[in-house]
Amino acid sequence: MPSRRPFFFCVLLLLGSLPLPASEHAALATSPASTAIMTEAEQVTTSPADALERLYQGNDRFVSGHRVARDWPAQVHATAHGQHPFASIVSCMDSRTAVEQIFDLGMGDVFSIRLAGNVINDDVLGSLEYAHKVAGAKLIVVLGHSHCGAMKGAADDVVLGNLTSLLAHVKPAVVGIPNDGSPRTSKNLKFVDQVGRLNVILAVRLIRERSAVLRELHDRQTIDIIGGFYDIETGKVEFYKPLIGADPEPVKKPLASIPAAAPAHQDAATTKPAHAAH
Repeated sequence: MPSRRPFFFCVLLLLGSLPLPASEHAALATSPASTAIMTEAEQVTTSPADALERLYQGNDRFVSGHRVARDWPAQVHATAHGQHPFASIVSCMDSRTAVEQIFDLGMGDVFSIRLAGNVINDDVLGSLEYAHKVAGAKLIVVLGHSHCGAMKGAADDVVLGNLTSLLAHVKPAVVGIPNDGSPRTSKNLKFVDQVGRLNVILAVRLIRERSAVLRELHDRQTIDIIGGFYDIETGKVEFYKPLIGADPEPVKKPLASIPAAAPAHQDAATTKPAHAAH
C-alpha cells in the first residue's frame, strides 16, 4: 500500500501558508512579545487611580480581543527574585472569572485572592494587609460576577458540609435586597445579580470595618478600596464605589477627575476612626 506521508506533508505545508483568522491576528497584535513587568519604581509612583485605569484598559483589551502578547518565560525570569503588584483583586473561584485573563495582566501585576462568593474572612484580610502594608500594592478590588453560584446557594439556603458556613457570609446580601414580590431564589437571575452586587458593597465595607491596617491606608489615600462586577455574558467589568444605603454608583471616566479617595469612601462608618492618620 503506497505511503500517505507525502500527501499529509503537502496539506500541512498548505495550511501553514494560510493567513490567520482576524481574531488570531488581534490576539497577537503586539510584536515582539512584551517582557515588561511592574517594577518597584513604577509601583511607588502608581496612584490608586492609575491602578484602576490599568484595569480598565486591560478589560477593554480583553473584550475587544486585542490582548498584549507576552513573553511568559522572560516574565517568569524577570519576577523570580521579586514582585511589585499594583493591585489586589478578591474575586470568585468561578472558572470563568480568572482576573489575569479578564484584565489582560502579566506576571507579577496583581495579587489574586479567589474563593467562592468573593467573601471576606480573616484569611483574606490578612492577605490584603500583607499585599498593601508590606508589599505596597495601591488598589483593592472586590470583584463579583453575574449568575454567581454562591449567590444562588445562599438564596436557596443550601446546606452542604463546609459550604454552609461559607454561604453564611453571603446571607446579609440576600436579606438586604428589598422584597418586591418577585421570586427570591436561584431561578430569578435578576435577584441573584442584585445579591451579587450588594455582596460586593458589603464586602468593601467589611474590609474597612475589620482591618485597622487597611482602614488607615485608605483614610490616608495611600490605597483605594473599590467594588466591581463582571458580566459573564459580555466579558465587561463595571467598577463602582459603595455608598451607605444606596445602589452602586458606577465610576465615571475619565479617571483623572476622580480623586484617589472620594467622599463616597466614608462607607463604613459615619465618623472617621480616632486612630486614623490625617
